[in-house]
Amino acid sequence: MDWSRFAQQMAAMARDLLAQESVTDTLGRISASATELVEGCTSAGVLVLHDRKVETLTATDQLVIDSDRLQEQLAEGPCFDAARTSLGERTFRISDLTTESERWPVFAPRARALGVGSMMGFLLFTEDDDLGALNLYSHEPGAFTEASELAGWLLASHAAVALSAARTYAQMEQAVATRHVIGEAMGILMGSHRLTEDQAFDVLRRYSQDNNVKLREVARQVCEKGTLD
Repeated sequence: MDWSRFAQQMAAMARDLLAQESVTDTLGRISASATELVEGCTSAGVLVLHDRKVETLTATDQLVIDSDRLQEQLAEGPCFDAARTSLGERTFRISDLTTESERWPVFAPRARALGVGSMMGFLLFTEDDDLGALNLYSHEPGAFTEASELAGWLLASHAAVALSAARTYAQMEQAVATRHVIGEAMGILMGSHRLTEDQAFDVLRRYSQDNNVKLREVARQVCEKGTLD
């Protein structure tokens, strides 16, 4: 493997990831980068595990989605294990899925039937967040080497930082938007009912609590209708 060229590609990819406009775009670029930069990788995706429910955050093709659904159905498989951080496994590499019937007796043969020959997985994490698992696939057994694993690990390290940054930015944008709509709703109530700022906010808060509706949704209703039902 030409590591000098790989380093240049990785630097360009890191800049590209940080330039994405949304979390969805960032996720899509991560999976696409895996097929471009990791030798042997023909499909890639990112999943998260909610208890025993698998959520596919991004996938380059249907094979990834089918594998995720199969592992969720069986509660068994390497990606399923990698996303369960309590197991302490941050990476895995399966050279030949036909030899893994002991670890995953049900999943392995059915995944092979889907067309999976080799797999790798990397936990996406930072010091503050567990972000899911990046999973790489090949139709061919023996497609992934030690060099492929190192390249995948480097990609996952950059991807975790970019994904964490994208999520933080999205949360900040949502917080600003929420404050704006609440402020606008308060202004409407203050003008139409001659309330003080504190009184207007209290009206919104009490309606939110009494009706079990999020405060931003209550504020949006006021902005759209000019009043509360």
